[in-house]
Amino acid sequence: MSSLPKLAVVDVPDDLARPRDFGATYGAGVRRALVLGGGGIVFVAWQLAYLRALEERGVHLGDADRIVGTSAGSVVATLVASGRLRRAHFEIETLAKVPKLIAAMAPAQQLQRSQQVALERFWTADNCRPETVQAIGHVALAAVTPEVGTLPRSLRLVLALRRWPSPALHITAVDAFTGERCVIAETAGVPVHKAAAASSSVPGLFAPQPILDRRCMDGGAGGSGTHPDLVAGAERALVLALADRGDIGIATAEPGGFVRDVDALRASGTSVEVRTSRLPSDLMLMDPANVPTALMLGADQGAEDASGIRAFWT
Repeated sequence: MSSLPKLAVVDVPDDLARPRDFGATYGAGVRRALVLGGGGIVFVAWQLAYLRALEERGVHLGDADRIVGTSAGSVVATLVASGRLRRAHFEIETLAKVPKLIAAMAPAQQLQRSQQVALERFWTADNCRPETVQAIGHVALAAVTPEVGTLPRSLRLVLALRRWPSPALHITAVDAFTGERCVIAETAGVPVHKAAAASSSVPGLFAPQPILDRRCMDGGAGGSGTHPDLVAGAERALVLALADRGDIGIATAEPGGFVRDVDALRASGTSVEVRTSRLPSDLMLMDPANVPTALMLGADQGAEDASGIRAFWT
């Protein structure tokens, strides 16, 4: 019986893994930072409408020195960094009239059993211990999902970018095998639509994405839907989050975790403004039928907040 050939294993290190650590002051030297959190296609719509309402009133956030995007926020952060907010807002208003087209671009209905298992494991996780995140990643890798290239292809059409739009842009994801939080920036050499696809790959809904030598899933699986530690030490930061879940642990975010993160960000010396959406808590975040509601609520809230945000940002 012949023995198996010995194969050379090439270790290609990367600098993507970055532990969550407010004490590291990752944002030192940053003057203004924008942090955009996750929440499905519905929160993409809300953020686009909210930010467009600010822009129409003279509040331009694309000049931030650092823009951090997680999951849904990674898509919007890319559009803000590229100066394409107006165009994207018009397009999603148009797509909202054809929800079946949105559903085709981000299929999240009629799940296989393996998908349901992975999604439930993710959604019900009330902590971000390494073994918890790794377990979520492993069932995400095993789930029978749409083909791995489906989401990147859709986002390539939506973002319409050939190059990384700005060195200010930082996108979060989680290594599905190791459970490490990864931060993808321009220096990684990863196409931005692939980085956003990895950050948006909800366990069970979409396949973990190849990022260099890793397979990465939703950035929200790393214990935070916003990852504000990446701007700790910045002069000022605006954080947009889906909601403050209070004492509820969900999707690896621990009970009270969002408030503790914001407190830690302020303790790092950063002046912080936080805005959370008024989207109903029972709204299905991946249902295209809810996009028109999100657009309306985001526009209304952005109009109300514009003067306060302008004073803070400038």
